[in-house]
Amino acid sequence: MRRRLPPLRALQAFEAGARHLSFSRAAEELSVTQTAISHQVRNLEQWFGVRLFVRKGREIALTDTGSRLEVEVALALDRIHEAAARRLRGHTIGLP
Repeated sequence: MRRRLPPLRALQAFEAGARHLSFSRAAEELSVTQTAISHQVRNLEQWFGVRLFVRKGREIALTDTGSRLEVEVALALDRIHEAAARRLRGHTIGLP
């Protein structure tokens, strides 16, 4: 059975935005535009059907749901990174 996963790029954009509490800094980290981060987060909010951030002008804050999701997404991304790093040990490819 195929898993129905949220868009992974949107999860990455959300996690970076949540960690920095800034779409601009998240964009810098991921080498995309602030608008791209905003669109990805909006897509994720539509996918889940809930607001993840409260937007107040140029400032953002996580909603309670966004705070809970951020913890889970950060752990999941860490696990993916660690699994990839273990898999590639001994090869010439390195992960940051």
